[in-house]
Amino acid sequence: MTRVVVDADRCTGHGRCYSLAPDVFDADEVGHCVVLVEDVPGELESQAKTGEQNCPEEAITVSR
Repeated sequence: MTRVVVDADRCTGHGRCYSLAPDVFDADEVGHCVVLVEDVPGELESQAKTGEQNCPEEAITVSR
């Protein structure tokens, strides 16, 4: 299973993650990333990786 973790201290709210991967990420009340699905099923794995790769602060970690 693939897991997604966001380092809240590094996230500054650019919004790329939830714009590019809306089934995995969302925004909190100030625009910072919130993980919707921590244990990512196979069909959402590519979205999770897209969010990770496009985070300018490298606040997102996707691991197996």
